[in-house]
Amino acid sequence: MKKSVLVSIIVGVSLILIGGIIFTAAMFMFKWDFKGLSTESYETNKYNITEGFKDVSIKTKAADIEFIPSDSDKASVECYERTKEKHTVSVRDGVLTIEVKDTRKWYNHIGINFKSPKITVALPEGEYAALSVKANTSNVKIPKDFKFESAEIKGTTGNLNFEAAVSGDLKARFTTGDISVKNITAQSLDLSATTGQVSVSDVTCQGNTRVKVTTGKADLKNLVCESLISDGNTGDLTLENVTAAKNISVERSTGDVKLIGTVATEKLTIETDTGDVKFDSSDAGNIEIETDTGGVKGTLLTDKIFFVETDTGSVNVPKTDKGGRCEISTDTGDVKISIK
Repeated sequence: MKKSVLVSIIVGVSLILIGGIIFTAAMFMFKWDFKGLSTESYETNKYNITEGFKDVSIKTKAADIEFIPSDSDKASVECYERTKEKHTVSVRDGVLTIEVKDTRKWYNHIGINFKSPKITVALPEGEYAALSVKANTSNVKIPKDFKFESAEIKGTTGNLNFEAAVSGDLKARFTTGDISVKNITAQSLDLSATTGQVSVSDVTCQGNTRVKVTTGKADLKNLVCESLISDGNTGDLTLENVTAAKNISVERSTGDVKLIGTVATEKLTIETDTGDVKFDSSDAGNIEIETDTGGVKGTLLTDKIFFVETDTGSVNVPKTDKGGRCEISTDTGDVKISIK
């Protein structure tokens, strides 16, 4: 081995060892809290709200958002934020408005950052009018202590945990992230996630519920609504103890559809390209199922008149002459249905 190569190796290894020692010493000083390595400057600003308002509007880029009950009869907003990316807080025409003001230059975006900005909104418990949240990279948490006439939440990357009652419409759309809605009442639900999971549990919806996922699972449990519409490309759908006063309509490209204790008074429609359809003590006035590659199996609650078509697969269904229509069409897959 050439002497110059050997020297280069020795120098390289020495630099790595020195860097490791410096890193270990720095982490020891910060008690192994990686946030201490952040190169960006943060500060905390609190705003006491003295004016009255009914609506709440939040626009931010990368701050997590959490609503909490106020410990007084006044509202307040606390922002843990970057020094050069502050939020303005004001009341305009009866709207509590929180907006980000980014004064950073391009070179301020270069650095190491392990901290997360956060907006904490403390409101007196009660009912408010419209809630509007628009964020890029944010986790949003709305607890059960509040009630809104309507709520619309849009995010690019982040998770939503929503537990507040809504007398009107609840709309939530996230590009990447999970949406969780539970223990609420609402007039209607419209939930959409491009990449992520949608979870709905213990919800009473007077109107329609729509759940759309492009790539991800959808789990709906203990849901009561007028009609349910769920469509998506890739991902499983589970409906457990879902009751629809009218119809349930499901469309999937790739993914299994599983129904447990789920009933639609009028019609149940399921269409999937690749995936099985499984019933467990579920039913509808009329049932229509179409799948390209996948089986249809399970138990229904009431008699049906069956109309089954399959290219490749076995068929085992009750021979009844009463009840609603149950139409099943599959290219490749078995059909096995029984009446519980």
